[in-house]
Amino acid sequence: MRFRPLIRRIGLIPVLAAGFGLVLGGCGSSSPSSSGKGSGASASSGSSSAASAIKANWVEFFAASTPVSKRVQLLQNGQEFAALITAQAKSPLASSASAKVSGVTGVTSSQAMVKYSILAAGQTALPNQTGVAVFQDGTWKVGDASFCGLLRLEQATGLPPACSRAG
Repeated sequence: MRFRPLIRRIGLIPVLAAGFGLVLGGCGSSSPSSSGKGSGASASSGSSSAASAIKANWVEFFAASTPVSKRVQLLQNGQEFAALITAQAKSPLASSASAKVSGVTGVTSSQAMVKYSILAAGQTALPNQTGVAVFQDGTWKVGDASFCGLLRLEQATGLPPACSRAG
């Protein structure tokens, strides 16, 4: 895969962790939510509303300006990844990470499919990825299986134990 060397070279997963972005230890959040929980529109409030919340939270998770504590909240079972996210936030490359969501489909009461690309310094580094958003604790979050999939692209070994449970 031609993106693997790029991912290793720029430490894109730190971008991942921040969701790729989890990584980033930014100062302020440009979150659309003032509650600190992210957008939590339930699927029962309509798939359009849920899709908007999913997109907003997915982008926020990967944004360099999002604090680590917020990233942990926006990742399914985020507490299990907190140490990794904190460590990756110290990467200088993490400050240029972001995500662009091109679509949200298949919204149910508990999950949805997300089509997205990971960007580094505004350039597409990992295009057309497919991930899963999950509705957990009243908030749409980046699925831990999606996050672990990105981690696997960066490293073949040494994944957090939570990734073996994430599928």
